[in-house]
Amino acid sequence: MRSEEGRGGYIENNSDTESIGSDKSAFSGPLANKRASKKSARFNLPPEAAVTSSSNNNDDGGYVEITLDIRDDSVAVHSVQGALHHEDPELSLLAKKTLEINNKSSSFRSSLFRNTSSHIKQVSQELKRFASLTRRPSSRRFDRTKSAAAHALKGLKFITTKTGAAGNGWPAVEKRYNELAITTSDGLLHCSMFGECIGMNKESKEFAGELFRGLCRKHNISGDSINKAQLKEFWDQISDESFDSRLQTFFDMVDTDADGRITEEEVKEIISLSASANKLSNIQKQAEEYAAMIMEELDPDNAGYIMIHNLETLLLQAPNQSVRVGDSRILSQMLSQKLKPTQENNPLRKCYQKIKYFLMDNWQRVWIMLLWLGIVGGLFAYKFVQYRNKAAYDVMGYCVCIAKGGAETLKFNMALILLPVCRNTITWLRNKTKLGLVVPFDDNLNFHKVIAVGIGIGVILHGGAHLTCDFPRLLHATEEEYEPMKPYFGDEQPDNYWWFVKGVEGVTGIIMVVLMVIAFTLATPWFRRNKLNLPKPLKRLTGFNAFWYSHHLFIIVYTLLIVHGIKLYLTKKWYQKTTWMYLAVPMVLYACERLTRALRSSIEPVKILKVAVYPGNVLALHMSKPQGFKYKSGQYMFVNCAAVSPFEWHPFSITSSPGDDYLSVHIRTLGDWTRQLKTVFSEVCQPAPAGKSGLLRAERENNSRGFPKILIDGPYGAPAQDYKKYDVVLLVGLGIGATPMISIVKDIINNMKSEDNNLESGLTVNNNNKNSSFNTRKAYFYWVTREQGSFEWFKGIMNEVAEMDEKRVIELHNYCTSVYEEGDARSALIAMLQSLHHAKNGVDVVSGTRVKSHFAKPNWRQVYKRIALHHPDSRIGVFYCGAPALTKELRQLASDFSHKTSTKFEFHKENF
Repeated sequence: MRSEEGRGGYIENNSDTESIGSDKSAFSGPLANKRASKKSARFNLPPEAAVTSSSNNNDDGGYVEITLDIRDDSVAVHSVQGALHHEDPELSLLAKKTLEINNKSSSFRSSLFRNTSSHIKQVSQELKRFASLTRRPSSRRFDRTKSAAAHALKGLKFITTKTGAAGNGWPAVEKRYNELAITTSDGLLHCSMFGECIGMNKESKEFAGELFRGLCRKHNISGDSINKAQLKEFWDQISDESFDSRLQTFFDMVDTDADGRITEEEVKEIISLSASANKLSNIQKQAEEYAAMIMEELDPDNAGYIMIHNLETLLLQAPNQSVRVGDSRILSQMLSQKLKPTQENNPLRKCYQKIKYFLMDNWQRVWIMLLWLGIVGGLFAYKFVQYRNKAAYDVMGYCVCIAKGGAETLKFNMALILLPVCRNTITWLRNKTKLGLVVPFDDNLNFHKVIAVGIGIGVILHGGAHLTCDFPRLLHATEEEYEPMKPYFGDEQPDNYWWFVKGVEGVTGIIMVVLMVIAFTLATPWFRRNKLNLPKPLKRLTGFNAFWYSHHLFIIVYTLLIVHGIKLYLTKKWYQKTTWMYLAVPMVLYACERLTRALRSSIEPVKILKVAVYPGNVLALHMSKPQGFKYKSGQYMFVNCAAVSPFEWHPFSITSSPGDDYLSVHIRTLGDWTRQLKTVFSEVCQPAPAGKSGLLRAERENNSRGFPKILIDGPYGAPAQDYKKYDVVLLVGLGIGATPMISIVKDIINNMKSEDNNLESGLTVNNNNKNSSFNTRKAYFYWVTREQGSFEWFKGIMNEVAEMDEKRVIELHNYCTSVYEEGDARSALIAMLQSLHHAKNGVDVVSGTRVKSHFAKPNWRQVYKRIALHHPDSRIGVFYCGAPALTKELRQLASDFSHKTSTKFEFHKENF
């Protein structure tokens, strides 16, 4: 609505430093029951190091190969030598490019060499320590706090930054204990308050309760309450950084009967608790099935239980959610250094850089704003000087000059404000002309709001100068001073304000101001988005409907403005009354827009083909495509339903692609109109049959009751429609904001199919053809949503992309923010279950698609960094649709990376 694991296998975390290694060389986990094997790791060196290490191998001297001999529980360094074969071309290319850029700096190369040498020493020491640790007695098999396994597994933390307690420690917990315990009759902390006391949120109350009971069993405490000393013992255990301690605590929590064994029923219970804490209702419903799958994996002998080492094996086999993009740490650190804010001491140079970057990013907006301000300022100055030389100046002074100057800007802005909302005209200009290169059509609504501010200033100048300055001076003028005013105000001098108010000029002016204040107020975000907590009777004054109907008061305003412009005090000649001249063309153009819209939408109503109501209050409408209805992915259209309101039209992004033989929109119920629309369509739907997504569904062939009548108008241009001009695009959708991005993803898939079909038919495809309308060769799609059920909206599309994108052109990244971030004990079992289920069945347990989901929110800096590393010297189109909160961060990151790397990011925000 206007209003993600990816296929490339890259995952983000909160660090700017990335770990070395690839699937071929990285190994972390228990070595027991492993067959003897050799593993090799390779490290890229700069040219100087290459010469030192291997002077005889000019081609591959830049690599060192370390071969490990792994046998049972031992690790030995088999050999360290220059690698002659199997060079990683991607890493080599990136390293070569980076070193070429810095080739002129010998000091930098020396530093790089020293860093690389020390890094190899560090790796060697780590390998030796790892080998010594693995030879410890079996009784210490779980002590891995310093081993590679502990570095790989940064999980099972019961206290994280998200809980709020990690930053303050025991004093904060003690303070909460004192506040909570005083409310109980016995002065102790009850089990139900334990989660709140240690800093967990309300959603984790059941999980915290089970943790409390597990700790009580461990410390032989009976009852449901504890004192402060016992709480301190609990706190020390759950905040322990030792992996052994965290593992044992987790095991004790799962082992509800404290027999040292975990049964299938206990696994089911902890899955249900974890799913509840993470708001994963689908997993909670299938807890029994998933528990059986885990037991099948960890209990192949059907013993009926699993031990702590089985649970550890499952934990260590879960994928490490750290960044591993295949690039060396050196390259990543170099880029991170480049992206650090530069400390410029010279204030003039600092100011110059800020202005330069601002102009580079906003030159289109700047020249449009300067042009507008220049015209407004010129009109004000023209009228000011004109009345400075008239007889009225002798009586009214500069007040009349200001009033008439403000009036002239008002006439211009009242005419101009109609143009940004002439959507058909703007769509035609951006599609058929080259004006889009210099005119920021994407900011049409923002410019509409800026002009509204100009109108407000004009009203204050015009009305304020008249009421507080002009008219008082006229009322208090002497007979001699009033003499030149008789042709304009009559032979009798006005004696009070009522004389001015009761005239046509005064009445029309006051009514216009009142109507504009109402329209402007109800258009503000507080009223339009219903953010004010008003009493129930006043609720009708908020919301989209209030904004919609109040904005149509402009019809009365423009009528009164023309009348007001004819009945002027100081201007009597018709050709000097220019208000109608300003308004004529824009009003005719806007009237034609509305007439075109009405005719186009009523000629051929669309036929509803399919309806689906999804979790998260989303209504999907599939409808027939009217003849001649051509659109681009990313565009939107207006929808009208007479059964809800015959007058209201609401914009929604088109989720079908241009190649589909139908139109589709996905509408989330966020207001009165959308709620009523969902209600009228839900009445004709039935529960979805087996194998079909959605809570309720109805198709035309099987629907005997008939669908409500739908009218559409469009399509209209939007920022996302320009994605085709970029070779690489980053698509970001928050919640229902994924709708325009889904259309783009489908369009890319359809274009790929078309190209493949052309190749199979023997037709040649020229990728270098500049006139080709499809240039995109790589797309990164990040969809961030709070609810697990949201993935149902586009489940079919996600699976289609995962199956058909054999060339991995599209990377899909789904993020579920209701799940706690990696490392939190509340999501640890979900991560294990996710990895196991995806490996066995190829389906993600969170999203229900073939795309593996991430937890929590993306680290957007890491997203930009990875794209910059993989696409140097490229222009990246960043398209975002969603809540305004993320806009600033994405735009700022695009600016930072564009200024400090060779990759240029161009940010586009979908406007509502």
